Amino acid sequence: MCLAVPGLVVSVEGRKAIVDFGGVRREVMLDLMEEGEVRPGCYVLVHTGYVIQTLDEEEAEETLSLWREILESLEAPTG
Repeated sequence: MCLAVPGLVVSVEGRKAIVDFGGVRREVMLDLMEEGEVRPGCYVLVHTGYVIQTLDEEEAEETLSLWREILESLEAPTG
């Protein structure tokens, strides 16, 4: 199974971007995307350090909400 994580593009410089993943910022590669397709303010899916797809804001927020629910359920005490 592969995991792609949604994030918000903060900046783009050449073929690299800084993406914010809920407060954690990472540098990612844009080699798999058309030049100019990824720009600050857009949401993207990142897999193994590469942007693999852009997302519209609604789709990104829905995915991020589901991730928050999963994380909260993992942090909840059991028993």
